[in-house]
Amino acid sequence: MALFRLTSANESFPRVHGSGLYLRAPTMNDYEEWAVLRAESRAFLEPWEPLWPADDLTRTAFRRRIRRYIDEIRNDCAYPLLVFASPGDLLVGGLTLGLIRRGVSQSATVGYWMGERYAGRGLMTEAVKATSRFAFGELGLRRLEAACLPTNGPSIRLLEKAGYIREGLARRYLCIAGEWQDHLLYARLRDDPNA
Repeated sequence: MALFRLTSANESFPRVHGSGLYLRAPTMNDYEEWAVLRAESRAFLEPWEPLWPADDLTRTAFRRRIRRYIDEIRNDCAYPLLVFASPGDLLVGGLTLGLIRRGVSQSATVGYWMGERYAGRGLMTEAVKATSRFAFGELGLRRLEAACLPTNGPSIRLLEKAGYIREGLARRYLCIAGEWQDHLLYARLRDDPNA
């Protein structure tokens, strides 16, 4: 198990590398690029996400996020990451390894979002694969779980390309777009092929 001791938003988190991209913990320096990408992708993202708070895209709200992220990483309960295409260091989306459970479980959930202008290029599939390697390797986890709406064809294809196996349907699993909705459950194990 690797614990990363962050004490400020400016400390560096180890980068997770994939083919043509890397992931790292956000800092306050990412605010403007993050806010622009989220704002321009809002209509694209809202059907698949929890309701956005009224102040979601403000610098103050982002600062609160960074503080929460530092605590989550320090406590080994979540690893919120931004996804950057390389070369060029363009922010394209975000991914979180969350709800980390240790002890007899050794598991986490995976959630992600992609800026609309970068969707459909395979970047998030590669980010999910790279983060899976990080989770199974450096974090020592054994199981990763993900959920998506049954109507989210792109997310279903992404998870299956990234080696996740559909395990079933969870009724009223998450509150998305202000409504409790059914989700397809997926998982990937450390000893699955190509994990």
